[in-house]
Amino acid sequence: MKLKYFFIGLVVASALTACGSDAAIPSDATPTDEAAEIYPDYRDIYIPSNIAPLNIQVTSGGDEFVAAIKGKSSEILAAATEDGKLKFDSTEWHALLADNQNGTLEVTIYSHRDGKWLQHPAYALHVAEPIDRYLSYRLIEPSYEIYRQLGLYQRDLETFSEKPIYENNRSYDSLNNHCVNCHNYQNYDTKRMLFHVRASHGGTVFVDNGKIKKLNMNSDSILSSSVYPAWHPKRNWVVFSTNQTGQAFHISKKEKIEVMDFGSDLIFFDADAATSTNLMKTDDHLETFPCWAPDGKKLYYCSAYVRWFAGRDTKARENAITVVYDSIRYNVYSMTFDEQTRTFGEPVLEYDCASLGKSASVPRVSPDGRYLLFTLGDFGQFHIWHKSSDLYVKDLQTGEVYPLTNANSNDVDSYHTWSSNGRWIVFSSRRDDGSYTRPYIAYFDKDGHDHKAFLLPQEDPEQNLLLLKSYNVPELTRSAVPVTPEQLKEAIYDDSATGKITYKSKL
Repeated sequence: MKLKYFFIGLVVASALTACGSDAAIPSDATPTDEAAEIYPDYRDIYIPSNIAPLNIQVTSGGDEFVAAIKGKSSEILAAATEDGKLKFDSTEWHALLADNQNGTLEVTIYSHRDGKWLQHPAYALHVAEPIDRYLSYRLIEPSYEIYRQLGLYQRDLETFSEKPIYENNRSYDSLNNHCVNCHNYQNYDTKRMLFHVRASHGGTVFVDNGKIKKLNMNSDSILSSSVYPAWHPKRNWVVFSTNQTGQAFHISKKEKIEVMDFGSDLIFFDADAATSTNLMKTDDHLETFPCWAPDGKKLYYCSAYVRWFAGRDTKARENAITVVYDSIRYNVYSMTFDEQTRTFGEPVLEYDCASLGKSASVPRVSPDGRYLLFTLGDFGQFHIWHKSSDLYVKDLQTGEVYPLTNANSNDVDSYHTWSSNGRWIVFSSRRDDGSYTRPYIAYFDKDGHDHKAFLLPQEDPEQNLLLLKSYNVPELTRSAVPVTPEQLKEAIYDDSATGKITYKSKL
């Protein structure tokens, strides 16, 4: 849509756009081999049986459009004028999906151009298992240093409803301005959740069955502040990585920014006792991105060996990282865990990425314990800015490692989450424009095969392009967050109530 229509056109288009009984299939349409160009690309994909309507915009030209989605016993229609935005009635859409569970829908688009109607080739929507209802994420401007306007949000995937979990103060008031990041839940349930607050009113916020507390996780015995969390699936324990990171900007490369890790360890946190213990504390190994197996009997993580870091202090490592950053490569490891004795076994190499000239990050195990999903890039561990980053899985039963070829793109594909039934993956991708991360959803079938990914549906198909923010750290949950932004704000701003952790030398 041209800019001259921005203020008036939006109102007129919304008034003229029709759905349901107001739309009709043109009786005089001429079939054509020309495929209608649509955004987002929802052609020939698997979709959850409870997903919100896949509204689209036809971008291949015309002054009127009609879309028909046909199931085994019924069909639904939508119509649009020259803006090409086809929006389906939500009630009709969900009824159609319910009637065609595990079936296939046929989508046909008609466009009116140069005084005549054209019928474009049909494409398919395969209706598969449901997805967890809620997706949470951070919305942040890709400004690298300023976090004046950001927040954590939760989207109802069955509708277009998005609600804030918590927003920072959205002002220039440096006394209250802060960053929030690394939201995490226990076993797809929001009864237990956490996230970090950085800068003003800093700390880590824990929610446990509606009770909110903020803790200062720092300790002289721990390398740095806690960063990436992994909540034990059954117990009130969290393993964090503690990362010393910095960032630099490229002058001539395609990547815009480099986030570098020059010191990282793993710590074990007992949230009931508010005690923290070092699991691994080394200067020449960089351990990060912990992840529990769904039975809680094994911990996965990434680790890079940097020989030059041995015996070096923080300042020396920080000075060296900009020289050696593109030679640091992380492998995937695991350690067994005995819940009764709270003891970890020796590290086991799960995938030797470095020997392939590659580097791994963000291991996540499928809910059935069968597949280990991770991202693989050329180097480093902050792959959300690496165009080489793709999604890979290791079949923990057979040992086979392979890329998710159908879901990956030519741009960044990174931070990911499984659905609780193991059939869906949601991940961040920059495939649209190379600058903004947006959530993509891909089907992962029972045989371990991935399928074409599709963009998170919006009521306005253009919404993701018009929103100048990146979606960061998508996480699926079965339930909605039970506390309000106001309750979280009260706990965050009350610095007098901030608790402190106790360091223990042994678990």
